[in-house]
Amino acid sequence: MDEKVKYLLSLDAVRERAKLVGKAAEAGKLSHFDVHEDRLKEVATFVTNVIKRDYGPDKFDTIPPHGRWQHFEVGNVPRIADVLDQWKSNGADDLEITRRLIDLFFVSVLLDAGAGDHWRYIEPGTKQKYERSEGIAVASLYMFKNLDFASTKDEKAPIVDGKGLEQLSTAALARGFQISESNPILGLDSRADLLRGLGKSLLSQPKVFGETGRPGNVVDYLRSTSSDPSKLSVKTFWGILQTLLIPVWPKDRTTVNGQSIGDAWPLSTLEKNATSPAKDETERIQPFHKLTQWLAYSLMVPFQRILGAEWTEAGSLTALPEYRNGGLFVDLGVLSLKKDALDKGLKASGHDLPQFKAEDDVIVEWRAMTLVLIDKLHGMVLEEMGGVPLTMAQLLEAGTWKSGREIAAKKRPETKSSPIIIESDGTVF
Repeated sequence: MDEKVKYLLSLDAVRERAKLVGKAAEAGKLSHFDVHEDRLKEVATFVTNVIKRDYGPDKFDTIPPHGRWQHFEVGNVPRIADVLDQWKSNGADDLEITRRLIDLFFVSVLLDAGAGDHWRYIEPGTKQKYERSEGIAVASLYMFKNLDFASTKDEKAPIVDGKGLEQLSTAALARGFQISESNPILGLDSRADLLRGLGKSLLSQPKVFGETGRPGNVVDYLRSTSSDPSKLSVKTFWGILQTLLIPVWPKDRTTVNGQSIGDAWPLSTLEKNATSPAKDETERIQPFHKLTQWLAYSLMVPFQRILGAEWTEAGSLTALPEYRNGGLFVDLGVLSLKKDALDKGLKASGHDLPQFKAEDDVIVEWRAMTLVLIDKLHGMVLEEMGGVPLTMAQLLEAGTWKSGREIAAKKRPETKSSPIIIESDGTVF
């Protein structure tokens, strides 16, 4: 693999490139945003108060890492605990339980780009209505239990396999997600294509995922790469995920020397603020790999909770540059669109909120600044918490993501939308 491509696919590149954007911000040289750092203290206090409200004064050590697990428990229903009890009663051991959770979380996370403001899922039996990430989680769980992602149909041992994903029809996904003209979801076709592509990629790597292309087989492979299976490397895991997923993303994304690089985009700020003339196009690209990072965060949890594994190099993962984390800084006034960008976004939307495509330069800059600001915010929140240790994964879970959602609901109660609207294709946000 080309070394420059290899770098852009790495976790190190995500944070290192974002730091360059942060330096441009400090010099007042962003392309689309003004930064009001004096308001960052207000954000730190807001986030700290949310964490203390939900976990104080003595439950901070119970904050779970950011991951998919919590979304399945929406409505205070222990759905994962229930399926774990079922699997145990049917004879599954801890390794097999972890494999099944990896199967489930894999498809659920990759389906978890922005659903839009109008989609809802009504849970069978309870008739409870859920939306956005939690709704997608519950819908995917029911599809998993219904064996919709498997070619091998065994209700007592539900799995996901490559052939089942390859054969998944868009119509089947629409049924599972209760899609209709009155209940649309953004990017339905893209989501179905993504899962079919995932099936093909899983089957192409039998060394890692077995002849059946089962995501859960990564449990055995990853443990085999470590001299101590109770200690696993995040960077080793990252390499496995990137190798699997890069061929799956839409083909119209950024490429370097003919190689797709996934969720990584050209950014004018990097190009304009280079210390020397750019030697090649890779120097102006900002990588994020948001869904892959969300997947990594989510898949790490079953290894920890079920197998008691410890992850090394976890600090290499970054904040997730998506509309809840990013929206927090817009809604609380740390970031504001420059007039030209705002006017362009308002013209595109025809409403009172600006709208852009996911690949637009303004969105790429917003996402890069989200990474920069959450890294700064992390230290400020730790200080306000008076020495309570919070990992990035815990800050995202109990702090920034939840705070971004709450402030959005307060400011826009009818839609709870982001302050900047992104035209999602179902594979980025």
